[in-house]
Amino acid sequence: VQLQASGGGLVQAGGTLRLSCAASGRTFSGDVMGWFRQAPGKEREFVARINWSGIQTHYANSVAGRFTISRDRAENTVHLQMSSLKPEDTAVYYCAAGRYSRAYQTYEWDTWGLGTLVTVSS
Repeated sequence: VQLQASGGGLVQAGGTLRLSCAASGRTFSGDVMGWFRQAPGKEREFVARINWSGIQTHYANSVAGRFTISRDRAENTVHLQMSSLKPEDTAVYYCAAGRYSRAYQTYEWDTWGLGTLVTVSS
């Protein structure tokens, strides 16, 4: 079971990038898929998530209106379209798969991919 993120790189402030996460080993069609990021010297933080159908999405306040998460269930992939990028978006971005725990009323992320580095220059 593996998640592989790609698409990171160096971009100027105001630019765009599209990250992709390819899943292999099993189908993730029933999972919630998410993106997280970790900036240098900071803790990992939530960026966006999308439910199994691709209809429900949720974003961190810091990226809402600039980032768009989407998924292709047939291709077992999830994407993060990032626009109007800011230097503070610089981080390693990780994709993850998980499910909502009704018992704990929270999302539990049990599969993580290797990250892809996004660097936004000012």
